[in-house]
Amino acid sequence: MTIIINMRGIQYKKIKIAARFIREGKLVAFPTETVYGLGADALNEKAVKKIFQAKGRPPDNPLIVHIANFEQLYDLASSIPKEAEILAKKFWPGPLTFVLPKKDSVPLITTGGLDTVAVRMPANEIALSLIKLSERPIAAPSANISGKPSPTSAEHVIDDFYGKIECIIDGGETKIGVESTVLDLTLKPPMLLRPGGLPLEEIERVIGRIRVHPSVKGHIVDIARAPGMKYRHYAPDAQVIVIEGRKDKVHEKIVELIQDYHRKGLKVGVMSTGGFYEADVCIDLGRNSEEVARNLFKALRELDKEGVDVILAEGVEERGLGLAVMNRLKKAAGHRTIILK
Repeated sequence: MTIIINMRGIQYKKIKIAARFIREGKLVAFPTETVYGLGADALNEKAVKKIFQAKGRPPDNPLIVHIANFEQLYDLASSIPKEAEILAKKFWPGPLTFVLPKKDSVPLITTGGLDTVAVRMPANEIALSLIKLSERPIAAPSANISGKPSPTSAEHVIDDFYGKIECIIDGGETKIGVESTVLDLTLKPPMLLRPGGLPLEEIERVIGRIRVHPSVKGHIVDIARAPGMKYRHYAPDAQVIVIEGRKDKVHEKIVELIQDYHRKGLKVGVMSTGGFYEADVCIDLGRNSEEVARNLFKALRELDKEGVDVILAEGVEERGLGLAVMNRLKKAAGHRTIILK
């Protein structure tokens, strides 16, 4: 049986129930500012193993450990560079994850077998209170079946995990809608491993140039140093095709593709950024990258519920949150992308 805790604002008595589950080595889904996480005690091997089992997650796909104050970082990382202190002071709590050398106290199952640990401090009072009251660092990937679109509401988590985990905290819809930005601070200069809720440009304004890992733009990797690098992610049941280029040409191409798929008897969904299409289902994601990011995973799940066969998605410019949006869209599409000159 799954307990659902409805939370609007901070109600410590309710959070204490979920915190007890964490201390007992059980699973709790909870909101963050990015997406919902599926949490367990990060230092409890048996508890962390339950995350992988529940999600169907490959064991070499590392988890992000969530903390509630900077001092907890010293319990997890064997060394902390100056850049971490500078960035944490500027952006924590927030959607920024550091990859650092791990301490022996962090189980290898939590780090996907790596000698590094990924850590962040979420900007969500429910999440922070859960960490504080459980008195544990909490390992938490997104609370969805592995490979599927990430959850941005408790309803999404219920769809995937009701009856399979002990507790779901319903804290409403998340604010950002895509996962955290992951930065490898074991390298000089640091390297962006996954674009996310904190734009690359904002980080570079604080610490200077950051290299971008080839996987961000779709290159295949053998070893995942961060979540979202190696395996198929964010994908609905329907086939996704991303169309990018000049706005007018993208519109023309999508109209053409809708007609082609309709002739084949297929049901077509479109994710647009302002254009209207005579598709079976058309969802407007918004006019800017912040709106698109917030609505992206919700739209993918809605289109699956509508039973579409094909999803045609308008691309966005790869700057600001647009880099994270396009990273997620291209992974959802299996890198089926049409680029129009």
